[in-house]
Amino acid sequence: MRGHERSGHEGRGLPNARGADHGFVTAEAAMVLPVLVLVVTTLVWGLLVVLAQIQCVDAARVGARAAARQDPEDAVTRVTREAAPGGARVTVTREGEHVRVVVVADPPGLGVLPFRLREEAVAESEEAAGAPPAQEGAGS
Repeated sequence: MRGHERSGHEGRGLPNARGADHGFVTAEAAMVLPVLVLVVTTLVWGLLVVLAQIQCVDAARVGARAAARQDPEDAVTRVTREAAPGGARVTVTREGEHVRVVVVADPPGLGVLPFRLREEAVAESEEAAGAPPAQEGAGS
C-alpha cells in the first residue's frame, strides 16, 4: 500500500497523472522553439526585403524627377543613391525626350538569394514637356 500513497489514489491502482507526463512539456518546447525562431526570422527578413524594394522604387522615382529637371547626371546619380538601399547600382539613360533611371540592389541578408531587387522609372524631360508647339508660317 505504500506505493499507492505516492500517487494519491490509494487502493485504486491508477497511475500518477503528473508522473506520466513529466518532461513532455520540456521536450515539446525544445522542438517548437527553433521552428518558431525560424518562422519569425523569415518573416522579419521578408519585411526587410519588401522595405528595400520600396526604397528602390522611391530612389528610381527621385532620380527620374531629377533627370527630368535637367539636373547634371552626377547630381541625379547622387540623389538616387541617397534614396536607394546601400550598395545599389544606379543607371541613368536619356532616350529622346524621356529619361530612364534604373536602380538594382541586392536583397538584405546573407546574399545567397538568386534574385536582385530592381526598379526603374521613366519621366519626360521638362524641356520637352513644356516646349511650345512649333508654329507654321510664323515668319510671314
